[in-house]
Amino acid sequence: MARLTFTGGIHPYDGKDLSKDKPIKEILPKGDLVYPLSQHIGAPANPVVKKGDKVLTGQKIAEAGGFVSAPIYATVSGTVKAIEPRRVVTGDNVMCIVIENDGLYEEIKWPEIPPFEKLSREEKIAMIREAGIVGMGGAGFPTAVKLSPKEPDKIEYVIVNCAECEPYLTSDYRKMLEEPEKLIGGLKVSLSLFDNARGILAVEDNKPDCIEKLRSLTKDESKITVKALKTKYPQGSERQLIYAATGRAINSSQLPADAGCVVNNVDTVIAIYNAVMLGRPLMYRIVTVTGDAIADPRNFKVRIGTNYHELVEEAGGFKQDPVKIISGGPMMGFAIFDLDVPATKTSSALLCLTKDEVSAMEPSACINCGKCVEVCPGRVVPRKLADYAEHYDEEAFVKNNGMECCECGCCSFICPAKRPLTQVIKSMRKMQLAKKKK
Repeated sequence: MARLTFTGGIHPYDGKDLSKDKPIKEILPKGDLVYPLSQHIGAPANPVVKKGDKVLTGQKIAEAGGFVSAPIYATVSGTVKAIEPRRVVTGDNVMCIVIENDGLYEEIKWPEIPPFEKLSREEKIAMIREAGIVGMGGAGFPTAVKLSPKEPDKIEYVIVNCAECEPYLTSDYRKMLEEPEKLIGGLKVSLSLFDNARGILAVEDNKPDCIEKLRSLTKDESKITVKALKTKYPQGSERQLIYAATGRAINSSQLPADAGCVVNNVDTVIAIYNAVMLGRPLMYRIVTVTGDAIADPRNFKVRIGTNYHELVEEAGGFKQDPVKIISGGPMMGFAIFDLDVPATKTSSALLCLTKDEVSAMEPSACINCGKCVEVCPGRVVPRKLADYAEHYDEEAFVKNNGMECCECGCCSFICPAKRPLTQVIKSMRKMQLAKKKK
């Protein structure tokens, strides 16, 4: 197999054996469903329902609040119980629509969908926008906006991020095995938006069964290629993925479109298929519930709005009390202190661990070993950037390319002095980005 990759990166314990061989299980929520109005980058959605309204599964409950925004749909039938602030995985209180589940799961009457061949480019993008699809790999950028670059004729590659390099996560792996036709169908929909584009299914080579299946299904597709990438973290990071798959490089001030690329992850591409080919809005996502504290780690098809407590119950509960719980993977996820939060469009995993190795570490002085530089995929000097950030030297931080950090965590992982390099760099980057917005 090919060894397409990037410079830098690490090989952490991947933990995927806990859940990768178990088929996806669909679960029905039991309690109230909570829908944050901010489940995406951009303006929050605006409610189109009020307290006391009866709703059906598939009914729009919030409309996009602007061009960079996305609507939200009810995933159960029931009654709007409240529109109020609720806590989400980041710890913030966010305005949410709360629906009391009636347990009937009655659906709206789904509209008739025109034949795909008769749809114009604008109509397809409008369907994707109306379906409320956002990047489901974690960023949450509205997909219709991503598929509407200023110069669509300059897009040469539509890349599906099938790498799933984050440790423990196996939701994309199961999707590739169980619904490869929908994945390829969603890629074809995306390709139909760009006259000069070719499709790439970029898969890490630790998934040979997925590579074989996708190659078999695309052997007669002249515009689609399956590329095997070297297994290495963070192979699925957008900049690193584009370089590995096409040899093209972009920096933090550029978009993939500047390199003639559009990138979406597996769940997002399947959501595109469901929207354009089946007329279904985004209501579900696959969540990996895993870790050594979980009794039965596996992947669940989850209705957006479902409480995290219910996900743990479906996975058999805790076989041992977790010391650390993370929403997402161990490298880029959020540590959470309460399971009373909802699954959103960007919820990829719930990781429950019996040890917190990070908090047990005692940081010491830098020994100038250079390991952080060796593994940095952004080709910066994390040790220096962390020093500038700790001393609030914003000018030096920016001058030394601090904004090129992709916050992957490789430097913190490899540092023998156990310095929280990524954490302090991330804080400074956040300050700089906030200033740019102003």
